Amino acid sequence: MQECIFCKIVNRNIPAEIIYEDDQVMAFKDIRPAAPIHYLLIPKKHIPTFLDLKEEDEGIVGHLQRVAGMIAREAGLTKKGFRLVSNCLEDGGQLIFHIHYHFLAGRPLQWPPG
Repeated sequence: MQECIFCKIVNRNIPAEIIYEDDQVMAFKDIRPAAPIHYLLIPKKHIPTFLDLKEEDEGIVGHLQRVAGMIAREAGLTKKGFRLVSNCLEDGGQLIFHIHYHFLAGRPLQWPPG
């Protein structure tokens, strides 16, 4: 999708500080961090919302979650932990319509989130 900012990052049309990438997913630093560690984990395939996932996309979502664990281990968060958040549609707080997870860590996080 041409107008999607995340697709532009995947296609290298917009710069991002990429921390992980493979053939299916990408993780990069959020430009407006809500925590000392704030990454965005996205599939390279454009999928607007979690409601748009198809059966063939199940592997991508599982892979995103596994990558989150890999990133946490590499960041030394196995004892302190992290939060993985995804928003869906406007009332859920979704601003960019390309599924993604917010990976938040580096400080105690409150619950409920807001």
